Amino acid sequence: MPLDHSIDTDVDVLVEDETDVGAISELIVYNDDHNTFDWVIQCFVEVLEHSSEQAEQLSLIVHYKGQAIVKTAAMKELRPLKDALVDRGLSAIIQTESKV
Repeated sequence: MPLDHSIDTDVDVLVEDETDVGAISELIVYNDDHNTFDWVIQCFVEVLEHSSEQAEQLSLIVHYKGQAIVKTAAMKELRPLKDALVDRGLSAIIQTESKV
C-alpha cells in the first residue's frame, strides 16, 4: 500500500485594512479663548463620562499645553463624542495613531 505524500496547500490569510474603523484613535481637544474652565469640565464629564477630577486635570492640560488627548478608543466610538464636543463649541479632532 503506497503512502500519500501530498500536502494540503489551502491557507487562510487575514488582511488588515489600514483604514479600519476599529483602529485605535485619539480624541484631541484644543485650547481656545472663549470657553470657560467650568464649561470645558462640564463637557468632559457629560460627553466623555470622565470624573470631575479627571475633567479638571484635562482642562488644565488643554489650557497650558494648547491641546490634550482626552480619550483613546476606536474611531467609530470617538466620532459621536467629537461631534458632541464640537456642537458644544469646543475645538476637537480625531487623530489615528500611527503604527510604529
